[in-house]
Amino acid sequence: MLEGSIIEAFKESVERSNPQHADNSNDVTQGIHGHLHHFVAGHHVWLNKFVPQLQSLAARYHVGNYVAIRGTNQRIFESMPIYARLGMHILFYGREQVKLLEGNKRIEALLMEQSKREGQIYDSPESRSHIPSFIQTYNIDTNELLYPPDSPAYKNFNDFFYRKLKPGARPVQNPDHEFCSAADCRLVVYPAIHDAQTFWIKGDEFTVPALLGLDKSDPLCRALEGGSLASFRLAPSDYHRFHSLADATVVGKPRDIPGQYFTVNPQAVNEKNLDVLSANKRSVLILNHDATNKKIAFVAVGALLVGSIQWTVSAGSKVRRGEELGYFAYGGSTVVAILEPGMVEWDSDLVANSAPRTPGKLGTETLMKVGWSIGKAPRK
Repeated sequence: MLEGSIIEAFKESVERSNPQHADNSNDVTQGIHGHLHHFVAGHHVWLNKFVPQLQSLAARYHVGNYVAIRGTNQRIFESMPIYARLGMHILFYGREQVKLLEGNKRIEALLMEQSKREGQIYDSPESRSHIPSFIQTYNIDTNELLYPPDSPAYKNFNDFFYRKLKPGARPVQNPDHEFCSAADCRLVVYPAIHDAQTFWIKGDEFTVPALLGLDKSDPLCRALEGGSLASFRLAPSDYHRFHSLADATVVGKPRDIPGQYFTVNPQAVNEKNLDVLSANKRSVLILNHDATNKKIAFVAVGALLVGSIQWTVSAGSKVRRGEELGYFAYGGSTVVAILEPGMVEWDSDLVANSAPRTPGKLGTETLMKVGWSIGKAPRK
């Protein structure tokens, strides 16, 4: 059965990221990091054994996403790594588009089990051997690293995955713009949450209370009603520390919400029958914006193979825009920020990219770096 073959292939891809696997050659593309362009003769014999028709499945359903390059009219295509593609097929497969498996406890247990397994593998000292191949595969700029790739500071692969950068590597741009990108990411922004639900987050159960894990009568939910939304999606290749998008004060402790380990790839977020953002494990931090005394809900959303969400700030901390708030351990992940109404005017180019060019279509994410301008306070 196709579903069973895909599940076995997914599990095998995770195991092949283990340096102690018999066939491991410290080539990350042989496991979870393989991409479509890595499918050359003989390179993925093990994968074809499980799913001979994976190439045709990938072509038929979804192999990646177009993203906009800021300041140009250029859009580039980013292919999905193997683990994300297999995870997508596990959730969605079948006729015309896909058959949704939401609510299938076996699938949910599998994704949680394998996500935890990947965390164990990449926390092992042996996993350091994958760092050079990871750098080569994703063309990571090692000049901006606080510690060089062979530094003993990286006791395992995860230490490198949530690596620190040199001071000044991510300067805050546009001093007259009060809001900056919270992550190296693919970004969409919407002036109103309703716009995000119309053009991007299609899950029919998505609401602010559901995302925050609160009752709709909660004062925070009422304050954020009708507010603005930004979604920062981090790919595995990205610098995985996230930062404050504004000058603010941390209100209380982060609140962890247990959940699933679904992929947060755009096709999953755009699926009307599945609200992955509110279904996944996540952690909510509340920021009080210094200039307006209004609230920002900063939600770090875990995803497929994400080991953990860690915060590096505490209650009462004063943070400037661009300063670090925390980091994700291994895996692609997303930060969703919801701001009270009237706080921000998103930069017009980001708004234009985020909205669909053609009615009935989806918007386009924009590639961003921490510190790049995303908006300013409305001028009176």
